[in-house]
Amino acid sequence: MAVPMRVTLENEVAVVTGAGGVLCSTMAAALAECGAKVAVTDLRIDGAEKVAASIRAAGGKAEAFACNVLDKASLEQCNAEIEKAFGPVTLLVNGAGGNHPKGTTTREYLLPEDLKGAVEGVTTFYDLDPKGIEFVFNLNFLGTLLPTQVFTKGMAKAGRGCVINISSMNAFTPLTKIPAYSGAKAAVSNFTQWLAVHFSKVGIRVNAIAPGFFLTDQNRALLTKPDGALTPRGNTIIAHTPMGKFGSAGDLVGALLWLSSDQAAGFVTGTVIPVDGGFSAFSGV
Repeated sequence: MAVPMRVTLENEVAVVTGAGGVLCSTMAAALAECGAKVAVTDLRIDGAEKVAASIRAAGGKAEAFACNVLDKASLEQCNAEIEKAFGPVTLLVNGAGGNHPKGTTTREYLLPEDLKGAVEGVTTFYDLDPKGIEFVFNLNFLGTLLPTQVFTKGMAKAGRGCVINISSMNAFTPLTKIPAYSGAKAAVSNFTQWLAVHFSKVGIRVNAIAPGFFLTDQNRALLTKPDGALTPRGNTIIAHTPMGKFGSAGDLVGALLWLSSDQAAGFVTGTVIPVDGGFSAFSGV
């Protein structure tokens, strides 16, 4: 793939979790384009294999690995396989994450009539399923913490490494309807800062990218209609994004490569970088 800037990553072994998805597959390809050996990991091995094959076809070095970010034994097995194929991990992108309908309310606001009794098809704040909330927190927060525990141990022993977490606009200003996802991504941002301090004496930099609104397989039906027109929620998002558009996966590459490079960002740690078309800077008026 064409990258907007080139950094030297020839000596890096990069792990990208959730790399079968639209955004993280682009990140994996960009790291490979700059010379990294890339471990494309995903819960669904078929998706990871397609991404890895695409990277190899473009001349990069990549292998696919099955990996469950909520299962430490799976992560440790994956790490052992990566070390056998490429050597010790030096760069980690914690891309796995997502939302769940059971952690989502139907409406933006609680209305007086919502208190009169249950309505079929309507989930209020009081109807939120604790299991759904737990799933979202586990996937996003533990799904960042556990891979970091496994894949950075070698970095700490070597005295160098880089971790890039994926936060969200929800961590800055929570969106309506999705309290679980907003809270979980806020936890990821907080953890990024905590971990940057904690790892500062062993040479590991820790930062995060907070994407704004990108059309992906997870949110396409929420933001667009079958004919491609915007849904009401999609229109609201665009109205609050000063640049007036959704991001594309390639828009994340510049920030990714900058943070990945010790030469470019060697004194940068503990930051959360918005890539959002101005969404986080706009008050709505």
